Amino acid sequence: MGELCKLLLRHHTRLEVREMPRIISIHEYILKSGVDEQGFERAIREAEKRGLLRLPGLLEHHFVKGIRGLRKGCYAAIWVYESRKAWERLWGKPDRPPTKEEYPENWKVWEDQVLAPFLRQDPDRINFTAYEEL
Repeated sequence: MGELCKLLLRHHTRLEVREMPRIISIHEYILKSGVDEQGFERAIREAEKRGLLRLPGLLEHHFVKGIRGLRKGCYAAIWVYESRKAWERLWGKPDRPPTKEEYPENWKVWEDQVLAPFLRQDPDRINFTAYEEL
């Protein structure tokens, strides 16, 4: 196979044709004063191992820490859902979110047992934005 064909094939496989745009939700975490950041990072990794972050329709997640800008040194999570339909099955319509009692059980554990001890505010009151991919 010629080099041009190989290049085109690699390029084509990276361009996924999506019938539905994904939802990308960014959650901002503000840690309590004096919290051990390494302990927070360990708690996140342990939650991943326990399967607490496995949700239907969630394609991937990323935990990040700011290195420049307004949130330098601050933590955030990026949640990527396969579609708006999948996201709404979990989190309701944008104007009608579910109550905490309606959350998936593993998400309740994630918020109450993993995040809550580290965050300055209730995990249900963090700043977040859900974006729809263009």
